[in-house]
Amino acid sequence: MSIADEAPQGEAPQEERRTEPEPWTDWTDETLALLRALRAPHRRSRAGQIGYVVYAGTMLVLAWGGMFSLGAFANASMGADYTGHDTQLLAALPSGVCALGLGLILVVARDALWRGPVVAPRATVDWLLSQPVRPGPVLRPWFWISCAIALVPGVLAAAGAGVALGLIDKAGFLPAFGWALIGGLCLPLLATCCGVAVERYAGAARFVRRATPVVALLVLLLAAQSVLGWMGHTDSALRTVELWSGPWGWAALVGLVPTSAAVHGGVLAVLPLLVLTAIAMVLAYRGAAGVPLGSLRLRARAAAGVAAALRTAELRSARMVLAQSEQRARRARLRIPPPTRAWLAVPWRDATALLRAPSRIGRAVLFCVPTLLLVPVVAAATGIDRLLLTAVTVCFGYLAAAQLAEPVRVEADDPRRAGWSPYPYGQLMLRHAVVPALSSVLLAAVGAAVATLFGAGPAVWIAPVAALPLTAAAMVNACRGPSRVELMYSPTGMGSMGPFIFLAWYAAGPVTLVPALAFALGLGHGPSPATAVLWCLLFGAVLLFWAYQRALTLSGRHRPKD
Repeated sequence: MSIADEAPQGEAPQEERRTEPEPWTDWTDETLALLRALRAPHRRSRAGQIGYVVYAGTMLVLAWGGMFSLGAFANASMGADYTGHDTQLLAALPSGVCALGLGLILVVARDALWRGPVVAPRATVDWLLSQPVRPGPVLRPWFWISCAIALVPGVLAAAGAGVALGLIDKAGFLPAFGWALIGGLCLPLLATCCGVAVERYAGAARFVRRATPVVALLVLLLAAQSVLGWMGHTDSALRTVELWSGPWGWAALVGLVPTSAAVHGGVLAVLPLLVLTAIAMVLAYRGAAGVPLGSLRLRARAAAGVAAALRTAELRSARMVLAQSEQRARRARLRIPPPTRAWLAVPWRDATALLRAPSRIGRAVLFCVPTLLLVPVVAAATGIDRLLLTAVTVCFGYLAAAQLAEPVRVEADDPRRAGWSPYPYGQLMLRHAVVPALSSVLLAAVGAAVATLFGAGPAVWIAPVAALPLTAAAMVNACRGPSRVELMYSPTGMGSMGPFIFLAWYAAGPVTLVPALAFALGLGHGPSPATAVLWCLLFGAVLLFWAYQRALTLSGRHRPKD
């Protein structure tokens, strides 16, 4: 006799009772209705804050951009001529728009690796989504919010393009704005949809990580081609290939329709751009509800950590949270032979750390390219334009050199880590400057050689020497210690100068070097090469001594008390 036969009448067998699935009750509507009722006061307060931000932003845009544009169009109607650079603008615009569009997609896709368009608060992810509710009604509103936020820079860029083309090419503001708005709306939405795909599918995230160096290189090449087009070097065949290569080029084709540089058949690019955007929006809308819960939890915690670090002005902590949130299955494990001499131990450690973080080398190259592209422009400029362009060039150069100084920052985060070293802390930090300085000089020398091959003048060869004070400025910033937020509320009677005092302390290296080097190299027609080298060496020595003094102060703060 079987177990089923021995079971009492009217009672299901034990095996059947165990395997019988429990019914799933959907409480989505009731839960969301209760939350709406509970959050009503907070939602009204939040809506007021958002409304004030939107109002203030609108007033700023209208007061600065709107009044300036109206004045420029009024002057043009009275005979003012703004068409002096029309040929240069129309030659640089196609490649520039391609670079901006492709760069926007890359930035949003990279952002989705740690945050993403579908990013709900921690309470929603940790509590609400673990309840018997459907994820779609909870997550899709955050997708729509990201789409709305993404449209703001697109509309502003379209308005700027309408003003520029209306004044310089006499295309008229409304036609230029209308055609540019198509790309200004479609490209941000496409980028947001790519971010949803990165969140939803692990394969898409792996593809973005692997393709980032290639896409970043393409963006740099497009930006360089845009600069060359402004300078009069254009290739019509290459430009045609770029414009039809994808949505980043289709947006440029559509934007050029009302101008004198319109491409034959460019109006046909409207159809694939709109169709691709519509398909991507439908797929992203469906995919937003299927983002894995574990991925949402990681992203919600990373976003909360970054927001907390930014509220306390701890940018270093925010960068560390971002570094820890990168979900990489494999990391670089490059090795170099260990040194045979004791004095090479610190440079060997720094070189190993730098080789195991190739993304930092890539970012250094990314910032080095505009630095070298601006050098010929600076050499040809005069007066205040030369001074301002020199300051911008030095800023990009500092950002490139700062990417290579990460080992110094790691050592400065906690001076107690230097217990392994036989050197005093100040001398140890000076030894940490060897690898960043050599790497910056080598990168600048390679970039100068490449720029020389493309016809740049001898002025680019000041870049390897200028890398020394730039590295020293990065050393000064690395040795600043914990963030001193109290400087924002300094009781010195200086009123609203507190944030500027904090900025001067936080970015002491570049705040000191950028104006000093800009005045030394940008006044008049610039100093002679020998004088420029002497200025760079002098600034480098002063900043390096300042970094040494900051390191001594930093080590004293962490010294155990008796």
